[in-house]
Amino acid sequence: MTRDFHKPARYPASVFDNIQGGIDPAESSRIAHETARALLARVRDEGDPDIVERVVAYTDEHGIDTIAELWSHATSRSLPGCLWRIYLLRLQVREDPHGTGLVFQRGSEVLRTIDPVVAGAPAPTGPAEIIALADRILRGVFEGDFTIALDRAAAYCRVSSAGCTSIADDLESTEPERASDLTQRALRLSTYASDLASAARLWRRDELD
Repeated sequence: MTRDFHKPARYPASVFDNIQGGIDPAESSRIAHETARALLARVRDEGDPDIVERVVAYTDEHGIDTIAELWSHATSRSLPGCLWRIYLLRLQVREDPHGTGLVFQRGSEVLRTIDPVVAGAPAPTGPAEIIALADRILRGVFEGDFTIALDRAAAYCRVSSAGCTSIADDLESTEPERASDLTQRALRLSTYASDLASAARLWRRDELD
């Protein structure tokens, strides 16, 4: 990617549904893991709220390009893979707070699990609430219990997946293309939920690399 421009990248919400992880050459994998470990350790060890806020808001100023180059091809159940997914979730929320808030609110209404509580969004969940939730989840990566941050991110994905599925069902007969897009997003969110939950279990066993 060119480095001549420093304006933040403004991806449409649909990009979230198409970004895939992959297998990079060994050197890229090494860099991804080393930078993820170094960033997490440095910010958590410093314990400076200002540093945490700068890291959380990094993509607002600099865009997602650098993070994508470092971590987007990391395996899903790895430290860089987790960080990439959580930054990407926040990007989607920031790009479409109304849509993501609506989806999360619907998921909270149809799910009969504790996931809405674990995720931690107030009800009803509108644009302001979903932005605040995304920031709290990412902030929790760098302060507090890292496992809880992963569990909250996984819960957010499960709630949002349920919301996408429910809305897709409503639109199936009248807006089939939109229903199909929502179904695909639900599948992606469900996969992210599984990846993040597995990562939380690995972290508890000190096995997440």
